[in-house]
Amino acid sequence: MSNHFSAANIKSPGGDPRLDLTDVYAFKAPRDPGETVLIMDVDPFRTDSTFHPDAVYRFNIDIDGDAQPEAAFRFLFSEPHNGSQTATAYYSTGEQAGEPEPPEEIMLGSVPVAFDSSARAFEGGPGQLFVGVRSDPFFADAEGALHGFNWTGEDTFAGSNVLSIALQVPDNMLGPSPEMGVWATVSLWKDGKLQQMDRGGHPTINPFLNPDDAKDEYNTRQPSDDVQNYLGPWSELLQQMGGYSAADARDAALEVLPDILRYDRSQPARYPNGRSLTDDCYSNRFGWLSNGKIRPDGLHPHEDLSGDFPYLGPPNPNPKQAPAG
Repeated sequence: MSNHFSAANIKSPGGDPRLDLTDVYAFKAPRDPGETVLIMDVDPFRTDSTFHPDAVYRFNIDIDGDAQPEAAFRFLFSEPHNGSQTATAYYSTGEQAGEPEPPEEIMLGSVPVAFDSSARAFEGGPGQLFVGVRSDPFFADAEGALHGFNWTGEDTFAGSNVLSIALQVPDNMLGPSPEMGVWATVSLWKDGKLQQMDRGGHPTINPFLNPDDAKDEYNTRQPSDDVQNYLGPWSELLQQMGGYSAADARDAALEVLPDILRYDRSQPARYPNGRSLTDDCYSNRFGWLSNGKIRPDGLHPHEDLSGDFPYLGPPNPNPKQAPAG
């Protein structure tokens, strides 16, 4: 899977799927070359849940390559009421971008969450925002991976839904250079403090690379510490799984360390340069882990994607449930 069920024992962080970050995407707006699209999906195999009203969902933007946020977009949600919910978006730069709590200045307010098939994109100020239920764009043969990479041809995620936050903003909000890094975090107010529950930039990292006893701690850490914490164990894993030499394993590990999705906006978005909704990241990750020995699973992007913002397919009316176990 991607970042679906990223806590220990194939569970959601804090036992709450609303806090479970599944995927992060970054690509050029198809019809607006001066704008960039950022998407985060949460709640794998979503059924009838809402965004968590005590959580802070956040895009972190690294502008200068120091693995720290120089810009940030934060999203807070109201308590659900009579089947409705609204979002408030905040934008900050400089020192405020690194603060855990949202700034006072609101970028977009009272944005309705779409719980049905309509894609009610909200335009205001410099950007567009969509929040709501969408079809999960991630595609992967998870069953085949569990059985010796004998691919079944079945897409585990076809027909499933997620909760999505899709943002389209002018490039100048992401820094003066076309080069940037992005990762998403989901944090929760607990005992008067904001605690990070999940995070991710690259697809298929924590659930794939870390053992169960390290997954929960990984979710709470920051990318700026990733090289120190994970270069050693991940290099060893790559030597074991892919037969890499020690030097090549180190180089391969540094392709995803720190866990920040790098994107040069002057070049086409194709993972690992950003990530589009059609990139086969599942096959990419197993090829990387095995040093090219594991062949692609042969699946294709979902056919329900849209050419218009928010680009994600409409929610499936009878969504697939999470696999047993």
